[in-house]
Amino acid sequence: MKFSLNTQIFSAVIASLICGMILQQLGVDAALYKQAIFGCDIVGNTFIDLLKMILIPLVFTSITVGVAHLRNHRNRHQVWKVTLLFFLLTSSLAVLLGLGASNFFQLGKGLDIHLFDAELQHFSAKSLTMPDFIRHFFHGLFINPLAAMVHGDILAVVIFALFLGIALVVSAEKSPTLLNLIEELLTIIMLIVNWIMKVAPLGIFALLTKLVATQNIALLSTLAKFIVVVIGTTLFHGLVVLPLILYAITRITPAFFFKGARESLITAFATSSSSATLPVTLRCAEKHLNVDKNIAGFVVSLGATVNMDGTALYEAAAALFIANLTGVELSLLQQTIVFLTAMLAAIGAPGIPSAGMVTMVMVLQSVGLPAEAIAILLPIDRLLDTVRTVVNVEGDMIGSLVVQTLTQPVATAYAPKIK
Repeated sequence: MKFSLNTQIFSAVIASLICGMILQQLGVDAALYKQAIFGCDIVGNTFIDLLKMILIPLVFTSITVGVAHLRNHRNRHQVWKVTLLFFLLTSSLAVLLGLGASNFFQLGKGLDIHLFDAELQHFSAKSLTMPDFIRHFFHGLFINPLAAMVHGDILAVVIFALFLGIALVVSAEKSPTLLNLIEELLTIIMLIVNWIMKVAPLGIFALLTKLVATQNIALLSTLAKFIVVVIGTTLFHGLVVLPLILYAITRITPAFFFKGARESLITAFATSSSSATLPVTLRCAEKHLNVDKNIAGFVVSLGATVNMDGTALYEAAAALFIANLTGVELSLLQQTIVFLTAMLAAIGAPGIPSAGMVTMVMVLQSVGLPAEAIAILLPIDRLLDTVRTVVNVEGDMIGSLVVQTLTQPVATAYAPKIK
């Protein structure tokens, strides 16, 4: 009997939780523990490397083809506007939710910062002011496309693909050969994605087994309230806010959406990378959620780079957590600065090493908080990253459905059948 890919992935998740807990009970000094973690490293990293291998050509071809084909879309200008407005709306709601939860639960109050002396002692924060961030950000947008592809600068690849797609629209019938070539390349790449998905259950099993086995229980218990509130708030955004927006605009039920998006969401949880999950996300959007491939190619690929609801929520909540931990009261104006900075920081800073860490430091520095306090968050960041990445990816897929509904009200050929 042949099980579906969804069933295999779900079984892998359950098995990984059991194996991870068993390994954790054995202890880090056990020979079996070391061998198992080594094996999980090899298998898990190979799976992520396969996804990253296909990432750059997939982003380039999907966005180029998507934009080029928007010339046949009667509301092509509307697609751009609705996409950007949706990203702005959901990110704003996520940050407000993070700030609201942090204020309500008073995260960080009652904890002694001296508990984290070990983390603070061995960490040196890289300072990055807002002007430096903005300068690096815009400098990283427009670079040699071949260099961007070689170095994996996703946002720069997205920008070049947008330019090329627009150029193909403007040139109209003068460059059919180039467009056909890129379309054929996209078809081949999606075939390779289907091959990679055959080993997804094994890769997800290895990644989650290592994650569960290597968590520091003592530290998790110390930061339990922060972890629970951040995960709970992020899940609320992903299970309530985003599905409500989806249903209100498209009348697509959450049950239909989550069934179709399951492969992508589980892969996002295991890899903690929206970019690495992009091949699976596009596959789910087109194959299971019936999104027009041109809409999906544009919205999902762009969203994987700039639409980070979970990250924005986390960085806002973390800023208030550290403020309370250090005894600093943030005024309404300072929290507004956190709001704006967290939204900007969630987009990321191409070309800057450890971009996520640097942007979190920027959020702290924007309101005068000690940058070194980020060291407190590093040991639990991997755990929280799994959940916020799921919400990041979910927002991209819901965005593609919303954009399709608002820009193709007459065309029902691509509309998902609500079950």
